[in-house]
Amino acid sequence: MVRLVITGGGTGGHIYPALAIADGLKKRWPHADIHYIGAKDGMESRIVPKAGYSFWGVPAEGWQGRKIGRLTHALKTDLTGWREAAKLLSTFKPEAVIGTGGFVCLPVGLAAAQKKIPFYLHEQNAMPGLTNRLIAIWAKRIMISFAEAARRFPPFSGRKIQLTGLPVRDAIANADRDEGHAFFHLDREKKTILVAGGSQGAARINRAMLHVIKQLYGKNDMQILFATGERGYEEIAETLKADGMTWGISAEETSNVRMLPYIDRMDLAYAAADVFVGRAGASTMAEITLRGLPAILVPLPHATENHQAYNAASLVNKGGAILLEDKDLDGLTLLTSLLEILTDDSKRLAMAACSNRAANGEALEDILTILAEVMSG
Repeated sequence: MVRLVITGGGTGGHIYPALAIADGLKKRWPHADIHYIGAKDGMESRIVPKAGYSFWGVPAEGWQGRKIGRLTHALKTDLTGWREAAKLLSTFKPEAVIGTGGFVCLPVGLAAAQKKIPFYLHEQNAMPGLTNRLIAIWAKRIMISFAEAARRFPPFSGRKIQLTGLPVRDAIANADRDEGHAFFHLDREKKTILVAGGSQGAARINRAMLHVIKQLYGKNDMQILFATGERGYEEIAETLKADGMTWGISAEETSNVRMLPYIDRMDLAYAAADVFVGRAGASTMAEITLRGLPAILVPLPHATENHQAYNAASLVNKGGAILLEDKDLDGLTLLTSLLEILTDDSKRLAMAACSNRAANGEALEDILTILAEVMSG
């Protein structure tokens, strides 16, 4: 039996690709014994067990940009995490450790190096995180989602790097457009604007969307599917209500706006959409390009090392997206960009083709092919 350890955490952008890799490994090698090591108090401590994998928590703390006092505390925490991770690896005796980023990868990566266990690294973003750049020295292979990431790793990493893309759920690729329209009560004859700022929403995007909704409300050729985030829903709903507009998934057929706090079935939302508006996280980028959606991207301004801006720039440079900076975003700017895409079919289709060419639908298979050297070793 092959034993493997997967590590990564802190955000869904690190956790879900790790779980996609774990699922792929189990599907191809059903008898593989997989353990997940993450931060004790991280999101992964809740998400991973629900996904059916054994979870082991170690102390881990981010230290980039910390003041001296907090930096000292973080380094001590990570040293403790290193020792605990080393004990776990001694117990599990894995053939390999696979890391997907986040500060927990530092202590686990150090432990793998100490134990001389092959370490495989997957980087989701166009700008690699500091932790991944540091532990690249110990990595046997470095798998990247954006070609631009290769030159942002240390020079010695070159021969280890392979472009694989980011694993995306099968449901995203296979969702049916008609099913998407039916699920969200959308008109299949109208062009659909999908707006999603993430699970918590995006305040500036939400405010800009108020203007867009007011200008496009009642249009017979366009419709809006808008996920506000849990925190923004009531405010947006009350503002629209005050202006005499209906909203919600059960709105009258005359309404062309469907508004929800959160969209659980993003697979069907992508399938129904003709253009996407939202942030530029790595998973979002992989999903919209796989669906071939032209996009208006508003990178999260406070993302670590501004990595969302690098992600967005990659697709903009390929012709598949328009970039709007968060600080400059307002309703008129967003509406103008949307109409630029939706009123020009040739432009929209050209952007869609560029978006799709940026995707790698075989990302998981490429990753598993690399990891097969462990299974065959």
